[in-house]
Amino acid sequence: MLSKQQVEHVAKLARLSLTEDEVELYTKQLSKILDYIDQLNEVNTKGIEPMTQPIPTVNVMREDIVKKQFDRSEVLRNAPYEEYGFFRVPKIGE
Repeated sequence: MLSKQQVEHVAKLARLSLTEDEVELYTKQLSKILDYIDQLNEVNTKGIEPMTQPIPTVNVMREDIVKKQFDRSEVLRNAPYEEYGFFRVPKIGE
């Protein structure tokens, strides 16, 4: 279990000013978290490889193939508003 002094030390390092009630609360909460981590450390993981995803994946990137570009006027034909060869959109937040 963590001590109040340890919680106060961590709070000081984080430049947090805690009330006595908060120190009491965080001491209990952090102790519970560390107890849970201790439980996880008891699990036998020998022979289990570390992984980043639960499902094995392979390279999911497609081949980078150059394709025909669209003509600007053809694309802008679908735009509700067009100005100087670009899409014109309303301003957002001022």
